[in-house]
Amino acid sequence: MHDLYDNQNIDFNIRQIWLKLSRLYNQKAVENDLTLSIGFILLIIDKTGTPSTQIGPNMGMEPTSLSRTLKLMEETGLIYRVEDLIDKRKVLVFLTEKGILQRKNAKAIVVDFNVKVKSKIAKGKLKTFFEVLEKLDGIVEDDLKKLNAKQK
Repeated sequence: MHDLYDNQNIDFNIRQIWLKLSRLYNQKAVENDLTLSIGFILLIIDKTGTPSTQIGPNMGMEPTSLSRTLKLMEETGLIYRVEDLIDKRKVLVFLTEKGILQRKNAKAIVVDFNVKVKSKIAKGKLKTFFEVLEKLDGIVEDDLKKLNAKQK
């Protein structure tokens, strides 16, 4: 028996839906004078400050892109940075009052989307979806490790 999903490219479908979701989030972000990247950064900065070195890996951003984005966020009054008094190499990033307000906007956009998804997809199917994503993440991590080992 031929299954409809046999001829589907997994990576193509992930990319296609991510691009649509990214476009949706970007359009909503623009309404709040944000970008997708800035919105996500606002969401991951902790109230007690977040080390700037943790933001890039959490976002999947390259250091140069992250530096530019953080600089822009600082210039527009969304964040401020504080050097560690003991270890000057460590820098904590904090949200300003404006950043906290924009974080609320970003969170509302994400929550709204998640509520829509959860209202249309059964809990069991979502559980399976997250299990599949976890397996996919493991496969990608394994392949990246192998590639990195070859390059050394």
